[in-house]
Amino acid sequence: MDISFLMIDWLGKPLWMWLSFLTIVVILLVFDLGVLHRDNHEIGVRESLLLSAMYISLGLAFGGWVWWQLGSEPGLNYFTGFVVEKTLALDNVFVIALIFSFFAVPRIYQHRVLFWGIIGVIVLRAIMIGLGATLVSEFSWVLYIFAAFLIVTGIKMLLIGDKEPEIGNNPLIRFLRRRFNVTDEHHGQDFFVKKPDPRTGKAVWFMTPLFMALVMVEIADVIFAVDSVPAIFAITTDPFIVYTSNIFAILGLRALFFALAAMIHRFRYLKPALAIVLVFIGSKIFVADLMGLEKFPAGVSLTVTIGIIAAGIGYSLWRTRKSELAA
Repeated sequence: MDISFLMIDWLGKPLWMWLSFLTIVVILLVFDLGVLHRDNHEIGVRESLLLSAMYISLGLAFGGWVWWQLGSEPGLNYFTGFVVEKTLALDNVFVIALIFSFFAVPRIYQHRVLFWGIIGVIVLRAIMIGLGATLVSEFSWVLYIFAAFLIVTGIKMLLIGDKEPEIGNNPLIRFLRRRFNVTDEHHGQDFFVKKPDPRTGKAVWFMTPLFMALVMVEIADVIFAVDSVPAIFAITTDPFIVYTSNIFAILGLRALFFALAAMIHRFRYLKPALAIVLVFIGSKIFVADLMGLEKFPAGVSLTVTIGIIAAGIGYSLWRTRKSELAA
């Protein structure tokens, strides 16, 4: 059997590398839904932490394989992207918790929303990263726009601080309720349910609050991707490193959500640290040019990124220790 097609170059890497990665992702998703969560149940903190440890270990192991297969610089870039995306995902947890609270999603069905949400994320990130890679390859100056955007975003986050999004005033929710049939009550794990139309009496399909929550989770990821995709392209323009580090970081978000949702207040000062990271990642492209470097050293980038985020987490836990003891 001729398998030479596996060596075909696709987005800068042999096809077999992309297929291997996608196979791993599919196996993980099937294992997650088909084995670990075949029956709906509430995910406790212990199970959440164990699953998170598994996903983080797999993400780090894949990074080790990237280092071995492609070299130290791609490996360092992968780990930097993985750390940045994982930190951005922590901010996403807060918004998802607000969405679940607004739609009163029972804990037993939250994993179902997050699972199908991650399927959408895999597709949406592929589209956005594909578009970004095309733009960067055709117009190299786009990278400077991404970098400037990150600097502005980081400064804006530092100046404005936290502002709780108003889910109820979201125009998409108003549009869906106005244009489609939407129920106010949950119907188990169903995203859609057939009910009599109040006007005609005929049975028609209605969206349930569970589906509305899924839509809002997907929209939230698109909004967060506006920050994360330019951030990873400012680290590396290799589409394989960009996509794999993004997806491996996001895969564990579902598991991590159940452990962090109840203690997100302990990470109050992580957002300023994240803002500083975005400013640093955006600035290093301009700094490299000013210093006459072809690229900013990947090892320095990873070390500084981890240092800033670790400082933000440590400071948050230290400043909120009294509230934890009082609870």
